Amino acid sequence: MKKIILSLAAVVLTVSLFAQKTVADVAKIASETIDLGKIKQGVPATATFIVTNVGKEPLIIEQANPTCGCTIGDYTKAPIAPGKTGTITATYNAASASHFTKTLTVKFAGVDEIKNIIITGDVLTPEDYAKWQTENPATVVKAEAAPAVPAVKATPAPKAKVVKTVKAKKPIATAKS
Repeated sequence: MKKIILSLAAVVLTVSLFAQKTVADVAKIASETIDLGKIKQGVPATATFIVTNVGKEPLIIEQANPTCGCTIGDYTKAPIAPGKTGTITATYNAASASHFTKTLTVKFAGVDEIKNIIITGDVLTPEDYAKWQTENPATVVKAEAAPAVPAVKATPAPKAKVVKTVKAKKPIATAKS
């Protein structure tokens, strides 16, 4: 009986020592898939994933790598304090007109598990996009709108000073040759 209890205790101790943290233990991603909707061909689109640190220690995103060259990934480089949020962005180049689904692999410090996040959408040719815009004016992505021009405050020009010109009676200096 002693051997069984001792063996069971050894197994429990070994399992608890080698237990690994999972992504769910340290981070919560608000949405693991973001649908970018309709995108105009040649106009890159960016999705932003919100990452919340649900652990008790600062969370470090070690990497957020896209699985192909058509997507660029970036992420919060500084440690994320417990309870605070960071971001992972994925920018798709929208070079080809078609439906797309792109994956980024995310690695957190101290966690062996890899987390996959996904962006998806439909790239339309400029002609098809223009047609879609006219048929769906309320669903046009704000990123397509022209940037607002900041208001410029007109400032009056400074008043010019009137300078009195005086001719000298004698030259101040002469050059001898």
